[in-house]
Amino acid sequence: MTAASRPDPYAAEKARYQELYQKGKAARRDFSEVKRNPAQIDEALIVSRETVPGGWGHSVHLSPGQTLRLINKTKTKGVSLQIFNAHDRSERFNAGDTVKLQWSARLHHGKLLYSDMGRVLASISDDRFGRHDALTGGSTAQTNETKYGDKALRSTRGNFILLASKHGLSRADIAPCLTLFAPVIVDDKGVLVWEGPEAAAGDYVDLRAEMDILVFVSNCPHPLSPGGFDPEPIEALVWRSGDVPADDFCRTSCEEARRGFDNNEALLATGGVK
Repeated sequence: MTAASRPDPYAAEKARYQELYQKGKAARRDFSEVKRNPAQIDEALIVSRETVPGGWGHSVHLSPGQTLRLINKTKTKGVSLQIFNAHDRSERFNAGDTVKLQWSARLHHGKLLYSDMGRVLASISDDRFGRHDALTGGSTAQTNETKYGDKALRSTRGNFILLASKHGLSRADIAPCLTLFAPVIVDDKGVLVWEGPEAAAGDYVDLRAEMDILVFVSNCPHPLSPGGFDPEPIEALVWRSGDVPADDFCRTSCEEARRGFDNNEALLATGGVK
């Protein structure tokens, strides 16, 4: 029997995947339905405002009813995030599940950021760029040495390790991250490549907390971004976005979204204890 004629041992699994994918795609609501947030936030609603210098990191706690707006003020090429359950930091952002549960690696407004427990850490409640990368990961000393010839430059992994040490965590707690403002695609050969256009000055992303969360922010260039090591300052703005209605798009956009928020409610019913 030749390789071409040999039965595919994964045929049933592939068929089941396609069945679920088509079901999820058919049930998906139109993202144009998402209600956008105000471009200008009322000063009375602002909880905190921080400037994160190029190359540096920042951490912030958020509670439900609060939103973190990350503003790319000067077209910097990538802002990476790690997100944790603030009360149990063994629960954290899971890039793989976030992509798989939503049947797409294209994360934009209306999409959710899932934890490794199947719960929703945050919703992308607004997004003025729409190209973000959950596949590649952030920069490291090794990628900086390969790309810039200098492993001593600040990196996303280095920033996350430093932030982890300030919050009772270690380098073992640093998982694959999400990088905003990173137009990365998978080409026809299966290779991850940076494909413009890049973010415009003033583009921002709103991350609405769906439970108490701890967010690490690293303002370092994406490892695939073009050009030199030239990160510019970004702004991290926390504002009171208020209660979320039951029919909110992020919560009702598909079956997987509803299931994630059901898991959130189950955790809340136990007082936050797993």
